[in-house]
Amino acid sequence: MSLSVDVFLRAPDGQRRILDVPEGRDDSAGFESWRRTVWGSPSVRATGARFLPVLADGDLEVEAEDVAEFLREVALLRDHLDAIAQSTQRPRGLAEHRAGLVRRLRNLEVAALHARVIEGGVLIW
Repeated sequence: MSLSVDVFLRAPDGQRRILDVPEGRDDSAGFESWRRTVWGSPSVRATGARFLPVLADGDLEVEAEDVAEFLREVALLRDHLDAIAQSTQRPRGLAEHRAGLVRRLRNLEVAALHARVIEGGVLIW
């Protein structure tokens, strides 16, 4: 299984409506194991991240009013990318793991930027 990142809108009745992933967009937020080994890792938590560590215990739903803060967290993790990659690599090589982190952070950013434009939220599950 893999984690996916999606954009959603809230209907007037409060129901969440998940939007289709646009053609050509990668919705991968990492492997299922990344819930704990990467996003919930001590190195990610040490950055002060508050959204992504939630994935260690369940899905993450970022409401529209929090998307700007979520984007700041993605940028923060990008600023600490080398330390996170070094401390969370598994059997793969460091360069491959780092490249995977770069790609997944970009996917999160693209989804969050889209959510911000349409005043929607971000779901990672």
